[in-house]
Amino acid sequence: MNPPSENAIEFTRVEFLARDSQPILHDLSFSVTRGEVLMLLGRSGSGKTTTLRLINRLEIPTHGEVHVESKATSEWDPIRLRRGIGYAIQEVGLFPHYTVEKNVALIPSLEGWDRKKTQARVKEVLRLVGLPDSNISQRYPDQLSGGQRQRVGLARALGADPPILLMDEPFGALDPLSRLQLQQEFRDLQKRLCKTVVFVTHDVGEALMLGDRIALMESGSLLGIFTPKQFLESNEEVVKAYVNAFRAAQSVFKG
Repeated sequence: MNPPSENAIEFTRVEFLARDSQPILHDLSFSVTRGEVLMLLGRSGSGKTTTLRLINRLEIPTHGEVHVESKATSEWDPIRLRRGIGYAIQEVGLFPHYTVEKNVALIPSLEGWDRKKTQARVKEVLRLVGLPDSNISQRYPDQLSGGQRQRVGLARALGADPPILLMDEPFGALDPLSRLQLQQEFRDLQKRLCKTVVFVTHDVGEALMLGDRIALMESGSLLGIFTPKQFLESNEEVVKAYVNAFRAAQSVFKG
């Protein structure tokens, strides 16, 4: 038997065309190692979210292949694939008529977990994301603050303990203080859980803070993948533009 690949996700010469045949992604090839956080950084329209959606087969490549756990997404049953991947987005996507407990329990329940195991898991993940108060579990999404809803969204993504998390600007709509707090909490949580994470952002500071590596995208193409140190020290003009903008913003706040 062959040993499992060290890569949880692999893109091989992937292209994606919109329904009007407009090219969205061009010749995309990269891999994500098990347990790493890969940040997809780029401006709006660079193809970040489309790349994310190809991983859980919400989109299918026009050309090339995406592999998840060494198996092409075209060969996966889409329901089975998606239930094995946590998905957290900026809009959160909680069901408004479900309590927090029912939202977080959704995937374990669909997977046929028994009630006792599901309830224990709900309590565990709510505690992991900083919502240990039992009263929270019986509230509805519209009774929560933005930061609390985002935590519940992350708890739901972690509900069935998936090995892979996809995160699409999950903290982007929060106020700066809540956002920083959740970024720090996510970084600490990842150190304990060691999930494979692909995280979409347009924020250089967030990419540097949370990423093991940063994949820079522009107009549907991958310009390069860098460690945070390599990104800050790069001589490539496009990367330097991001770094200079980041440092200029920092200098303004420093006065």
